Amino acid sequence: MPSPDSSSPSAVLPFTMGPALLFCPADRPERFRKAAERSDAVILDLEDAVAPADKPRAREAILGQLGAGELDPGSTIVRVNPVGTAEFELDLHTLAKTPYRTVMLAKAESAGQLKALAGYQVIALCETAAGIVNASSIAAEPNTVGLMWGAEDLLASLGGLSSRNDDGGYRAVALHSRSAVLLAAKAAGKEAIDSVYVNIPDLEGLLAESHDAAASGFGAKACIHPNQVGVVREAYAPSAEVVVEATELLEAAAAAGTGVFQFKGKMIDGPILKHAQATLRRAGHPFQGTGTGA
Repeated sequence: MPSPDSSSPSAVLPFTMGPALLFCPADRPERFRKAAERSDAVILDLEDAVAPADKPRAREAILGQLGAGELDPGSTIVRVNPVGTAEFELDLHTLAKTPYRTVMLAKAESAGQLKALAGYQVIALCETAAGIVNASSIAAEPNTVGLMWGAEDLLASLGGLSSRNDDGGYRAVALHSRSAVLLAAKAAGKEAIDSVYVNIPDLEGLLAESHDAAASGFGAKACIHPNQVGVVREAYAPSAEVVVEATELLEAAAAAGTGVFQFKGKMIDGPILKHAQATLRRAGHPFQGTGTGA
């Protein structure tokens, strides 16, 4: 098994890609640059998006575009096949020849599997029953930078039929799994990525789900079509009014010093300040004050 070259980072860096991550089949190199330009990060997919017979061509396509310099390694993710498969080993041989060091591991099911990707920064895709149950130990691995959950593969692994009810909302087991992955990731200090929204024409439903993802603490959401990117970005971008309110709140906290204080008739404490800080980070304007609000 090849190891990453000397250009790979010696320490795992925080995952900062997002909020809109766009999958692109790795056997469609003509789409690589467009997918990268239209999203915050592109996921070159060597797994489900590529038919088994086309996987060799997909790996060659990743290598073939390197000379053109079309993709930024800092905003490129490669989804590899599950650990233990012959395709995974071939994927690793390909990755070793590229500058890409952020990998999405399909069907991650145990912490031990992450050791096969030592030297890479790994987004563990928990999309089976075992992956959900073991999410906490997977998130705790040193080279894990984030967790993502996959709804449809999960329900298939359970012998179910669909992750959603007739009204479009998630079934209880899917909601539980979504929360489990979010909690496991955040407890380990890692990022959490929300699953794709497969009903591509339903942008209204995507917007509502993306708003919920952002409000719940997911740092990013995966997309399967370029038209979804703008919707996800809209959901993650705080309004001007919300940014002003968060700034005013943190400025008041800095002036008040430490402890609980009143702001516009409300009692303010640490958790509320953290919400305000997160709002400004999402807006690209982290608060630079001093004191409690810093």
